[in-house]
Amino acid sequence: MNDQTPALAEPPWLENAEGKPRRVGVELEISGIELDVLAAHVAEFLGLRADTAGRYERVLKGDPDGDWIVELDFDLLKKLGREQLEEGTVSAGMASAAEDVLAWAAESLVPLEIISPPLPLDRLSQFEALIKSLRKAGAKGTSDSAINAFGLQFNPELPSLEPRLIASALKAFFCLYDWLYERANIDLSRRVTSYVNPFPGDYVRKIIAPDYWPDLTDLIDDYLADNPTRNRALDMLPLFAHLDADRVRTQTDDVLIKARPTFHYRLPDCEIHKPEWGLHVAWNDWIEVERLAADEARLEACCTAYQTHLDSPLVRIFTNWASTIEIEWLDR
Repeated sequence: MNDQTPALAEPPWLENAEGKPRRVGVELEISGIELDVLAAHVAEFLGLRADTAGRYERVLKGDPDGDWIVELDFDLLKKLGREQLEEGTVSAGMASAAEDVLAWAAESLVPLEIISPPLPLDRLSQFEALIKSLRKAGAKGTSDSAINAFGLQFNPELPSLEPRLIASALKAFFCLYDWLYERANIDLSRRVTSYVNPFPGDYVRKIIAPDYWPDLTDLIDDYLADNPTRNRALDMLPLFAHLDADRVRTQTDDVLIKARPTFHYRLPDCEIHKPEWGLHVAWNDWIEVERLAADEARLEACCTAYQTHLDSPLVRIFTNWASTIEIEWLDR
């Protein structure tokens, strides 16, 4: 049996906005392994030490690229787990009881999450190997259960913070979205949630227009007008909060928005229990977005073709845009 994992594709941009090697953070949601067992497994695999940050959080220290986090992906429980309540009081007892109930419910509904620090691109193969190790240890993913709305998320650093590059990436993502969605085969458990809602059609049309090259202020304002939420397949709020936090905060007070100079790609499911699945599946598809964004002539032509597709009802009925992308517009 051939157990060779497909290679991880190389992006068109290898340096970040500061001229340093690009990095990418990875977030992986799984079940099937208890928190302390999972933290110990990841720590041993990476040669790190596990410290307790709260009852539902473990911090893995010793990596030169930064701390790894292994946690229950439930912010209320994490908050309760960090609080030091006075013992012997009614409020402390009631809070503890409420926390126990939440923790009991969370065991079957809430995933554990592994969050890497920003990793150099050449360390993604190490995360790929970690996935194989976790699979052997019993990790389960989205389609293992009807209630497992688990995902794999990437946070790739931008090669430039110029609005033209950001707009190019959005154009490329919208052109490829149908293909990405079809390739990802999103599980029903995630489709019925709001985690990766599609972008509004009018906003997509605005972005792919050939003359849409706004300055940064208009780019952010246009995004916020239609997407004041983290629940998008490509969440731009972390990037825009990094670039103009005050502007973002006027439209959303979501405390979970973490400002950083990255894209936040959150469409893919986690299918870690399947032998053929790995980081390469979603990463290599994401790289098609970057390659299209980096090729100005191909991007312009693809946007024009997609605009024609959207403006032609009969074409949309009889033509599958995802198939058109596969045949005509990928960089293979």
